[in-house]
Amino acid sequence: MRPILMKGHERPLTFLKYNRDGDLLLSCAKDHKPTVWFADNGEHLGTYCGHNGAVWCCDFSRDSSRLITGSGDQTAKLWDVQTGRLLFTFNFDSPARAVDLSVGDRLAVITTDPFMGVTSAIHVKRIDRDPEDQVGESILILKGPKGRINRAVWGPLNRTIISAGEDAVIRIWDAETGKLLKENDQEVGHKKTITSLTKSADGSHFLTGSLDQSAKLWDTRELTLIKTYVTERPVNAVAMSPLLDHVVLGGGQYAGDVTRTDHRAGKFEAKFYDKILEEEIGGVKGHFGPLNALAFNVLFYYLFTPFLTVSFSSGGEDGFIRLHHFDPDYFNIKI
Repeated sequence: MRPILMKGHERPLTFLKYNRDGDLLLSCAKDHKPTVWFADNGEHLGTYCGHNGAVWCCDFSRDSSRLITGSGDQTAKLWDVQTGRLLFTFNFDSPARAVDLSVGDRLAVITTDPFMGVTSAIHVKRIDRDPEDQVGESILILKGPKGRINRAVWGPLNRTIISAGEDAVIRIWDAETGKLLKENDQEVGHKKTITSLTKSADGSHFLTGSLDQSAKLWDTRELTLIKTYVTERPVNAVAMSPLLDHVVLGGGQYAGDVTRTDHRAGKFEAKFYDKILEEEIGGVKGHFGPLNALAFNVLFYYLFTPFLTVSFSSGGEDGFIRLHHFDPDYFNIKI
């Protein structure tokens, strides 16, 4: 599994996202410029210029025509994917963190950080099909969690919103009324900041990663714990394979301590686990700093005959993206 090394950012990576078709990869970093790549060969396609702060998160619309990004410059921006044209800017009183488009792409959930006396919040925005009709007002604002809300995603059928962050509590909210429906059991939940959250392909369960050196698999509707994956390093990013029962965790030693230790002591590698058995099945090295972003991808296409390629990409504090296409042996791993 020889990686393709991609260098398009001057600052640490923060987030990676594939579009639904699997042919585009978008990377976010602290250098203000979200960048889009071809997913099969890592070729640089373009950048989206307009932010003035670190870009923390992004999401594609279902048809890959639009892109939404959240940034530390206190804005979330809506873009035309093909042309790179800025369609609309949502302004806030504090830095924007997580963004996620709903099923149907008519709603967006955006989280904002606590800042200068302003508490963290979850904003629901309506997305109009015509950019000329787009407005910036929130149709729902959810408040209550203490500290930063690192991730917020839509639940099944857009009926709920799932959030997690610095207080290590996962919450499920009613997306229409804003009522808090569920919180995870503190006994089995994370003990430190939840850094990442990703849903399965069918939305029935989701995976969280935490600085408590573990990742946990949860049922989406009941918020019950299904599996726990224990590692020996803080977990900054998690991803799930859409085809096999595999999860991958990434993280490593705290970035502030990297310059004082050998890179081998930092454990800067992606670790693969069997989703069912909770056992480690392998690892991929290469980064020279903590891993901050991971993403799986499946690309199906015709070239005289049908082809199916499975890959995953990782982004780190070193500013590099490593794109890995799996060898055929990957599909025959036995435990």
